[in-house]
Amino acid sequence: MPRGSADLNEQLVRAVMTYDAERSRTLAREVIAKGLDPMKAIDEGLARGLRHVGTLFGKREAFLPELVMAAEAMKAGLEVLEPELKRTKKRRTARGRLLIGTVRGDIHDIGKLIVSSILAASGYEVIDLGVDVPAETFVQKTKELKPDIIGLSALMTTTILGQRDVIEALERAHIRDSVIVLIGGAAVTKDWAEQIGANEYAKDANEALEACERLLRSKLSRRESSGEPR
Repeated sequence: MPRGSADLNEQLVRAVMTYDAERSRTLAREVIAKGLDPMKAIDEGLARGLRHVGTLFGKREAFLPELVMAAEAMKAGLEVLEPELKRTKKRRTARGRLLIGTVRGDIHDIGKLIVSSILAASGYEVIDLGVDVPAETFVQKTKELKPDIIGLSALMTTTILGQRDVIEALERAHIRDSVIVLIGGAAVTKDWAEQIGANEYAKDANEALEACERLLRSKLSRRESSGEPR
């Protein structure tokens, strides 16, 4: 009996939860072959699976390697489904746009990738600039892409100064007030966030998601009260 959309979506959830990238890729191809909705496969399959693993991670019932493997399984399916979305000109309605990168001098990627994956799974449009990103690139991309949030990652005490450099560069460009700045990384603290003028510090991906939700609600509320366009 041929499998329908709901059954395939459930199987995609399980593929991500069991860290099976090849299975995720195979099921995504089956979604396309059967002419099913790729957007639903992403939202109700891949993304739901990663959100579940993220919840377990937040409860300390799953660990960092498992979260990384789940994110890789989700990405394997996305690599198949996203070109189909573009071909059919379908778009997911994003809850907000996040521009994220690891600051100049730092090449650590894992934490940033997890945050990117969790937020993408939760409905955010995520633009990942990669690692060792100069402050000038954050400014240029902020002007070009107009994100709601900028995420600045830094792992080491020697590179967290790069987060301050980005905020100062945004101020010099007169665009600091147009974006929310969220910082994170092993060497980063709440005190450091306050010191450099970041909007928030998040210690992990679940805190980053909660912070984005809270800060965007606050931003929207301010816009509505001032009569600004959304």
